[in-house]
Amino acid sequence: MMLAEIDTWAPVSKNSLSDGLSKLLLSVVASCLLSSCALIPQLTKPAECPASAEIIPPLLEPQSCPEPQVIERIVTKIVAPEPMPQASTAGKFHLPIVGAVEWAKIQPAGLWIESRIDTGADTTSIHAENIQLVEKDGKRYVRFVLIDAVTGSAHQQELRLRRRVLIKQSGGADERRYVVRMWVTLGEIRSKIDVNLSDRTDFEYPLLIGRNFLMDNVIVDVSRHHTAMARPEISSD
Repeated sequence: MMLAEIDTWAPVSKNSLSDGLSKLLLSVVASCLLSSCALIPQLTKPAECPASAEIIPPLLEPQSCPEPQVIERIVTKIVAPEPMPQASTAGKFHLPIVGAVEWAKIQPAGLWIESRIDTGADTTSIHAENIQLVEKDGKRYVRFVLIDAVTGSAHQQELRLRRRVLIKQSGGADERRYVVRMWVTLGEIRSKIDVNLSDRTDFEYPLLIGRNFLMDNVIVDVSRHHTAMARPEISSD
């Protein structure tokens, strides 16, 4: 059979064979070109970003703020400063000024007595009558009577004896006196001090207030009278 086939192809001309080869070669070249084109990476255009759509913000309705609530109200007031207290005296301690004669209250008797203010006397002295020294339970007391100069009434007192003092009189005999403690009030000053009991019948004022009360409490202006207090309302009972 092979011989038969050879015999069949035998009459083909050279021109036909050349044309066949040319076509075969062209097909092979075309196949190679196509395969090489497939291997070459294709240049692609860069991806373009899609156009962004325009964003339109939503329209917001205007909102009204709530009315502010008053939680705490601060009120500023201009207050005039209080005037500084006026000094009663030129002294730096602002001590009150008393005159040469003042009304003083004696306790526990509760008597208002017009008194002489004497910066030259060391102690305070009061007119007393019927002075007696008594002893109770081993303790010594002084019993005496105070006379209300306004009403003339007598007030008996009995106070603990503090001591006895020797008073030297100018131009007279020395005198021993009993000393007791009493509350003495002069104006706004109240102090418990030693008071000696004496006979002041010959003196104008039954009470003499000395330095043991005046020291560091008042300043005395002898040109004045009844500066601390006017005549008090004295009951006649």
